[in-house]
Amino acid sequence: MIVRADGPAVVLDARACAWLERYAGLTSLRVRVRGTDPRISAHLEEIRRVAMAWGSDCGTSVDPEPEPAAGSDYLGTSQVAKLVGIGPRAVVNAIAEGRLPAELVGNQRRVARVDAEHYKAAKAA
Repeated sequence: MIVRADGPAVVLDARACAWLERYAGLTSLRVRVRGTDPRISAHLEEIRRVAMAWGSDCGTSVDPEPEPAAGSDYLGTSQVAKLVGIGPRAVVNAIAEGRLPAELVGNQRRVARVDAEHYKAAKAA
């Protein structure tokens, strides 16, 4: 928490902003607030902007590992394994244990790219 002249403030990192965008329904909240409270609306827009930038170069000096092709918003278990740096079986186990959300499409599990990114960040933490 940061204390400023106009009161305490909280700093959110880009991953937290992306998580809030995905799971807290900020898009609909942003639409409801628009035009009613300019300051809150500006904060919600800033969260959206930071969330959208998450995953791009964050100023680290280490080159990121190459990611699977960005042709789809959903990845197969082997693509997730490559992205996270674990084996495909570990991905299947994480899905089965509810630690990694996935959808069953036909007989294949598909993981949203953003969920795979969140899982990767959580494993690194």
